[in-house]
Amino acid sequence: MMSWQTILAIGSGGFIGAVLRAYLNGLISHRVPHDLPYGTLGVNLIGSFLMGVLVAYFMYTTFFSLHTKSFLTTGILGALTTYSTFAIESVLLLKGGHLVLAFANISFNAFGSVIMAGSGFYLVKEFFLPNIHN
Repeated sequence: MMSWQTILAIGSGGFIGAVLRAYLNGLISHRVPHDLPYGTLGVNLIGSFLMGVLVAYFMYTTFFSLHTKSFLTTGILGALTTYSTFAIESVLLLKGGHLVLAFANISFNAFGSVIMAGSGFYLVKEFFLPNIHN
């Protein structure tokens, strides 16, 4: 069973992540001319990279409590990344007959998010954590 402190940590992180998602999505969409929904792609890639960074860091250090880890990962980054929006935007591209754009959107989000999460994880593991243990 989850403690009330963990629930509060996730909920408050979720609030911050949702606000960040709306802000970053709007900022990216406004500044980047597009046929693809780059705002959603941007928050998914950024969030995936940061998730990789944090998970790697948490695996190799003990600086943060379970509540802080939950606040940052499940809360902030869980709300920042937005696969439900990505899914409906892909459906709308398909419905509109934009098969190539829909496939590109699906590919960039799915593969890009995995690549960014892996990049963040290995960046911390290879470059930052060895310095901590010295």
